Amino acid sequence: MAACSGQSSGNGSAQGTSGNASAEGGGRGRGGRGGAGGGGPVPVVTAKVESRTVAVTIPAVGTAEPISAVQIRSQVTGQLSEIHFAEGQNVEKGQPLFTLDPRPFEAALQQAKAMLARDSAQANNADAQAKRYDDLFNRGLIPRDQYETQRASLASLQATLAADQAAIDTASLNLQYSKITSPISGRTGALNAHVGDLVRANDTAPLLVINQLSPIYVSFSVPGRYLGDIRRYQAMKPLGVEARMQGSPAGAGATQPTADDPPLPHEIGRVTFIDNGVDPTTGTIRLKGTFANTHQILWPGQFVQVSLQLTTKSNAIVVPAKAVQDSQDGQFVYVVSADRTAAIRKVQVERQQGEEAVIAQGLSAGEEVVTDGQLRLTPGAHVRTDQGGERGAPAAGRQGREAQDAPARASQPGGRGEGGA
Repeated sequence: MAACSGQSSGNGSAQGTSGNASAEGGGRGRGGRGGAGGGGPVPVVTAKVESRTVAVTIPAVGTAEPISAVQIRSQVTGQLSEIHFAEGQNVEKGQPLFTLDPRPFEAALQQAKAMLARDSAQANNADAQAKRYDDLFNRGLIPRDQYETQRASLASLQATLAADQAAIDTASLNLQYSKITSPISGRTGALNAHVGDLVRANDTAPLLVINQLSPIYVSFSVPGRYLGDIRRYQAMKPLGVEARMQGSPAGAGATQPTADDPPLPHEIGRVTFIDNGVDPTTGTIRLKGTFANTHQILWPGQFVQVSLQLTTKSNAIVVPAKAVQDSQDGQFVYVVSADRTAAIRKVQVERQQGEEAVIAQGLSAGEEVVTDGQLRLTPGAHVRTDQGGERGAPAAGRQGREAQDAPARASQPGGRGEGGA
């Protein structure tokens, strides 16, 4: 009896323990859900409001253009015998590019020189006769018409000598044209002729196109409402402009840029051209910036992100752009107070530059604003700062689910053993 009574007492005790565990687990489960949803601190990411000097810029999209693009054509007709460069090679001004077969031009030059020599001999003879005719005419031994005929023959031969000299110059120039050199320093494009081809003078298709890459233009357009500011600041000093490469588009096999990736290459230049009119169809005005492009980062025809710097503003209030939220009443931010509660603060954004917003009114330097997690916030809610932003919410959810599952675990045999222990 005593043994039976003890067993029953033991069973009752075990059941009581299990029941207590279930009740406690259920309480923890409800408490976990409540803490994650409403009563517990909301995980957020915050940032400090900064006061610093920022550049006043105008963003735009521009196109790189060569300052000089030369189409190479032959000025004489001949057979192409040599090519002195490779496609896509950088060439310097005066560097040989093509050589045409020079033999026809050398022969033409020799022929012109021979004609000059023949006509020079005739002219010398005519000049000697003219001197004798002068003496005879002065003494009245020959008639005037015979004297004038001799003088005219001498003048004709002298004109022939001038024509022969011009023919020599032309033949010499054609011989020089058989060697084609680069008129500018730049980068060669695709080659449209090969050794052995018959090259015609001033043919429609060029033999080659050379683009000057250093320096280079970047052409871009900005809204016409900025024209007054641009002209005012340009009168003070040349305006700086930055051209930055655009990131590769995402697609099959493409990877998204990360914080560890190196920054995209960029070039710094200055504005050297402002168009003389605003385009009435788009309301924009065209500008050009000149860039040294020493490392040939910019390429003709390439689209680039342009940032035109007008001036700099000191003591500007700057926050991350993602801290600013929109509502029906305007823009606002969540400000975290010293007791770690969030409050709504209306702000006036002066402008946004990249990932930063310049605040005109509503914030002071040193205040703390929420940059991530605003969707879970309400005015007066307590917050906790997480480094991972969205990682705080799943962690709270896991705690709630673990508390909610505690009764089920306690009702299992393993749970009773643990509760008895």
